[in-house]
Amino acid sequence: MDQRFEQLKVWVEAVLGICDADLSPASSDASFRRYFRVHQGQKSFIVMDAPPDKEDCGPFIKISAAMAGFGLNVPQILEQDLQQGFLLLSDLGSEQYLQVLNENNAGLLYADAMIALVNLQTNSLDSEIDLPVYDHKLLMAEMNLFKDWLLPQQLGVSLNDEQSAALDKTFEWLALQALAQPQVWVHRDYHSRNLMRTKVDSPGVLDFQDAVLGPLTYDLVSLLKDCYITWPRQRVEAWLADYHRQLQAAGLAADVDRAQLLTWFDCMGVQRHLKAAGIFARLNIRDGKSGYLTDIPRTLAYITEVAEQQPELTFLGALLRSEVLPRLVDD
Repeated sequence: MDQRFEQLKVWVEAVLGICDADLSPASSDASFRRYFRVHQGQKSFIVMDAPPDKEDCGPFIKISAAMAGFGLNVPQILEQDLQQGFLLLSDLGSEQYLQVLNENNAGLLYADAMIALVNLQTNSLDSEIDLPVYDHKLLMAEMNLFKDWLLPQQLGVSLNDEQSAALDKTFEWLALQALAQPQVWVHRDYHSRNLMRTKVDSPGVLDFQDAVLGPLTYDLVSLLKDCYITWPRQRVEAWLADYHRQLQAAGLAADVDRAQLLTWFDCMGVQRHLKAAGIFARLNIRDGKSGYLTDIPRTLAYITEVAEQQPELTFLGALLRSEVLPRLVDD
């Protein structure tokens, strides 16, 4: 067993006052963080292992406290050792949205998730915490993950100067669409693998440490255009209409009509899915995590759907159809 795991085990046994703690993997993560579940009698806890040289627990601690104050159901931090990078957390259970979602319960689960999201967006407006800003530089850097990792390294696609310039122009337009939106707290990974169905105050919300101040529709896209599960367009638009009504009732973005919200939502989705496809390729190539490759076709399908409706995305849609999708089939 690795040395950090042994150190973690010793720490857990000390803070819980138990012997020979049985730590079982609790969830997988695309970062360097690891999560384990441990029992003390009838109680269970989650232990986070975040190597200090690779992960900073500070944002997790700060944002966890803030989100709990906004009324979100987030893990409670029970013990911490920042020098070693260990946190003991309350356990929100093992019913991940992705594992339990089906045709019959999706309406209720997404309704709960959108209520929590609007709570986050409205209550955070008065927060004195300064989050990093989801600015033009970050938006562009994320989209360039598609250009730098998926195209050349994963698929062997080389762009000529004209194609590269056209793609940069598309990225610029998408960034402007994001920056035009009302800016709110953004969880940044508000999707079915980070939402837990809980008996009380559902959903439980995980993996929020990378939160930023950014576009209104970003988290809604993460939820409704999930890289890990797809719903029919008609159903997605109905959910978006519900979310719009909640925004209006909360007095947030009161001057944004549903048509504008839908346009922003679709464009934000393209930005996010370009990023995600690039990250999935990077996880495979750099980190040896090939399991995310199967999510790339679903992720890119969202882009091709929107590209057919948006003239500014004509080049991107053509590039995907001619150069990218055929190679995914062969990959």
